[in-house]
Formats: sequence, structure tokens, C-alpha cells
Amino acid sequence: MLEILLPDDRTAFEVGEMIDVTASWSLDTPVESLELRLLWNTIGKGDRNLSVEKTWKYDQPLNNDKITESIQLPSAPYSFSGKLVSLVWAFELISFPGGDSVRQEIVISPDAQEILLPNQHSDTE
Repeated sequence: MLEILLPDDRTAFEVGEMIDVTASWSLDTPVESLELRLLWNTIGKGDRNLSVEKTWKYDQPLNNDKITESIQLPSAPYSFSGKLVSLVWAFELISFPGGDSVRQEIVISPDAQEILLPNQHSDTE
């Protein structure tokens, strides 16, 4: 079992905020390594973009353990949602080999709220 724990179970944060993120795992068999990643990706129409902003690697981890990282969240890009595309931030914890993973989506913006883009086109145009 892989788990990502965020402070006070929050999932929305201000840009540049410093937070403690805990990666926790309970494995049936040993793995070579685990990686905690902070990344963003776009979803929706068009090309999909993905950027891994930071990676923390844990080599030869114990089968049952947890590690807390103090992480300063980036200042951009902001989390947003529009009619055609959205940008989503997330933490992912991945085991290697095997690729078992868990993902925790978060919001990063100046006021800790996802930015909702206005509808630019009506369906009658």
C-alpha cells in the first residue's frame, strides 16, 4: 500500500506555500526504490502536457516506512479549469520496479482556489 498524506488533509494551497508531505508505504515484497514526485499535467482537448517539477528518490526502502518532506510549492503555473483544457497539480508516489503508484491531486494558486476560466465561445457561434 502506498499513501500520500497532506497537512490537515488539505488539497488546496497558495503559491510558494511551505507544506509537509508524508510518503507512507507498506509493501509485501522489497522494491529497489520509491519516488515521490510533484508534477503538473494538462487534461482536455489537444496535446497533453506533463512536467515533473521535483522528485525525491528513496533507494532500497524498508518494506514499511514513512518519510516526511518539507516542500515549498512552486509559484507557477496556477491550477485552472476551462472548457477545453485544465491544468492539474499532483503528488505521485511510485515504486520501482513494478510501477505501483498512488496520486494525490492538489490545487496551487494565489488564493488556494482553482481558477475557473470563463467560457470564451458559445455553442451557437
